Amino acid sequence: MRKLKWVLLFVLLLGIGVYTQYPKLTIISGYTAKNMTSSVFVAGRSAESVVASDHASGLISLATEQVDPESESASSSVFGMQKRRAVYRKGLGAVLLPKDTEIPETYRTPERRQTPSPLPYPIGHGQPADTLFPEVDYEQLERGVDQAFANPDQQKTRTLAILYKNRLLTERYAEGFGPETPILGWSMTKSILATLYGILEHQGRLDLLDRPEITQWKADARKEITYNDLLRMQSGLSWEEDYTRISDVTRMLFLSEDMTVPQIEKELVGPIGKTWYYSSGTSNLLSGLLRKHLKDDQAYLNFPYRELIDRIGMYTMVLETDLAGNFVGSSYGWASTRDWARFGLLYLNRGKWGQDQIFDPSWIDYVTRPTDNSEEDYGAHFWLNAGGKYPEAPSDMYMANGFEGQHVFIIPSKDLVIVRTGLAEDPDFDLNAFFREVLAAFP
Repeated sequence: MRKLKWVLLFVLLLGIGVYTQYPKLTIISGYTAKNMTSSVFVAGRSAESVVASDHASGLISLATEQVDPESESASSSVFGMQKRRAVYRKGLGAVLLPKDTEIPETYRTPERRQTPSPLPYPIGHGQPADTLFPEVDYEQLERGVDQAFANPDQQKTRTLAILYKNRLLTERYAEGFGPETPILGWSMTKSILATLYGILEHQGRLDLLDRPEITQWKADARKEITYNDLLRMQSGLSWEEDYTRISDVTRMLFLSEDMTVPQIEKELVGPIGKTWYYSSGTSNLLSGLLRKHLKDDQAYLNFPYRELIDRIGMYTMVLETDLAGNFVGSSYGWASTRDWARFGLLYLNRGKWGQDQIFDPSWIDYVTRPTDNSEEDYGAHFWLNAGGKYPEAPSDMYMANGFEGQHVFIIPSKDLVIVRTGLAEDPDFDLNAFFREVLAAFP
């Protein structure tokens, strides 16, 4: 009888757990279906490697995924519940599908212009040139790289590349990854998105003090929000950026068909231009607003590649779109470590790529100017070290950061670009210790 009571108690508690956690299951299955589809069909990884590493911890380890190579899709569920399916579309990446929905047989894709250059990387696509700089302590540099991979179970570093004075000094890759493996940048994609606005401004097609025309905002104070407010994430609009439960951001990424809408629908909770907090919804709103400055949907799909990505040779990059055809500018940019480094190098060289001025040099000053009430940690869709968050790094360092420790560090005073990707972030990957070791190799 006592054993039966324990069994009944276990079943009761299990039932309560499933009941209370059931709504979360669609987020778990949505995340794993989407990430599996992108990892296999965008990054070219095996499903087994994704399950063994990306999906091996926390609640997402409860999911069971199935990959269908023929339809280029993956599905996922948690104990058979809340099944979700994602499909790959060439040129557009993967997208989660609502129940009983299929991708149209025909759809627009970006028209890409790719002509690989024989010049050495990073300017071209040839082998990196062997360059020795007498001022660099190469033994110390190697110790710094070793430190980044010293504890793989905790640090979970996947790739590392260090560029100095427009040359690749060193790179290292964990098993299963290489120089051409596309890596999901997560919120590093926000910095790509912001750059598109810098290009629009440079082309004279946008003033950052302009106010976007949004029908839902015309009758209230939200009509005073400017592009500058959105780029600095100080619009004052309500937003909950919490990935541990069902929140604004998880509903947007794993339930919304049009990811530009959730932020539009939010009300003001603070003064415009004075209230700062992080919002992926704002980035996707900006991604949708980009369409208003381009003549049609095809021009919208082409713009990031024609004016930025392919223009600087980031040929591995894919910006995934939502079901409504909007770039998911908050989170879903994939590129190889070398191509993420190209992006950092463009900023290190103040918007110039060879003889091509992609955006005005003043754009650097804009994105690196601390936003009010951000504790000098944030500029305009770039993170900053102006407030000394990382004391072992120079205060002029700024960076594109992403979930689970994706980073493009740009350090003008050292003439450095450093890219680190992985599955763990500070403090599990100790950034200050990393900076202390690596930067000691440079004058």
